[in-house]
Amino acid sequence: MNITIIGLDIAKLVFHAACCNEHGKLVKKKILKRAAVLSFFSNMPSCIVAIEACATAHYWAREIERCGHTVKLIPPQHVKAFLVGNKNDYNDALAIAVAARQHHIRVVNANTIEQQDNQALHKARQLAIRQRTAVCNQIRGLAAEYGMCISRSVSAVRQNIMVWLSDECTELSVLFKQLLFQLKEQLNMLDVSIGVFDEMINVTSKENAICQRLQSIPGVGPMIASAYFNEVGNGSAYRKGRDVSASLGLVPKQHSSGGKDVLLGISKRGKYYLRCLLVQGAKAVVSRAKKKEDKLSCWINHLVKTRGHNRACVAYANKIARMAWAITVNDTEYSAI
Repeated sequence: MNITIIGLDIAKLVFHAACCNEHGKLVKKKILKRAAVLSFFSNMPSCIVAIEACATAHYWAREIERCGHTVKLIPPQHVKAFLVGNKNDYNDALAIAVAARQHHIRVVNANTIEQQDNQALHKARQLAIRQRTAVCNQIRGLAAEYGMCISRSVSAVRQNIMVWLSDECTELSVLFKQLLFQLKEQLNMLDVSIGVFDEMINVTSKENAICQRLQSIPGVGPMIASAYFNEVGNGSAYRKGRDVSASLGLVPKQHSSGGKDVLLGISKRGKYYLRCLLVQGAKAVVSRAKKKEDKLSCWINHLVKTRGHNRACVAYANKIARMAWAITVNDTEYSAI
């Protein structure tokens, strides 16, 4: 039995493996309990192990690589096309193995522990921001029932809630003021949590050489540098800078047929979070470029004049992603020409 590739359908407790030979023929199927996964691969000869790039996939990729195998993480959207028959765990595992044999499908690099740590920080910060927004909306909604309407900003909520809790405010009952006080305490705790996460991200960025070099790019701070490192790593998984910007959805979406090339707006593929950060960083640079005369600012000002402010921001976000890849791969810093 010459097994060259194993498709592994991962789950929480029960895993399914489809073992194929060099011709792609299924030669063995196996159900694995979670505790038996690593022992199974430790006893298998070295081969390619294909896993769908989903939750916990990076952990299993690192562990299985330690067993002497080569791991390929396949994007889930590319696996679906190779599913034959009804959807079940064995067919999923076989589809993963078949997709891994396609040379035109780009695989995902397994995240390092450092990347996962940084990614966890960003996820926790995002959660705290969503919770803060929810608390602010709750306060605004409750206050509106008493005829007090305020703007949607967090600062407006902070300012007005102090007025409502003051003794001068006689329009609200004692019970409602007690409720507002508890919501204010929740809001303060979330502000503290967000501040702690921001400081942790700043510290990790200072300790990371790649993040430090990325911050030499105009418009890139610790937050963007850290998020970029989480997604791209050392840049070895990409052939050129445009591949990075394409993976982040910062290049035109194409809908061509019959030899007619039709380019639409940006594709918006990849990580929304990083793309959003890059565009926000680009907006800060574009808004200040009109007062400068360096080469980059002249390029931005020309785009603003010919294509508009928003397109200029997206174009510079694309340029940031490409410059960041070049800096990451070549171990250099940004230098204005």
